[in-house]
Amino acid sequence: MSYNIQLFSIETKEKEKAADDDSFFDREENLVPFTGEQIAGLKERLLKYKYALVREDETGIHFSHPDEDFGNALLTDKGLYFNANLSESSIFEVGMTASEFTDTGEFAKYDPQNEGWEEF
Repeated sequence: MSYNIQLFSIETKEKEKAADDDSFFDREENLVPFTGEQIAGLKERLLKYKYALVREDETGIHFSHPDEDFGNALLTDKGLYFNANLSESSIFEVGMTASEFTDTGEFAKYDPQNEGWEEF
């Protein structure tokens, strides 16, 4: 088992809040795609955080981190999905990393295991 934390465009957050639909995330067409610039920026930022590119395939760009507390990441055209171990330290590190990625105001952190959207 693992703990998942997601990063979406701020537009996806606004759309989900307006929809008030429990199955919003079940339909990929509801997610607002990242721009090419945003994808490049997220990829570059993951690399700066010492995530290593593992492979690119039809699901997206897969990353791993040498420190298992930072888990793995999958970057798609519509979301950045962090996968943490179930240890407290891993959930903390992945959660903090995802929060730091929202500092530009372009992205919003969604934690489906803990009340959804991170609010400031």
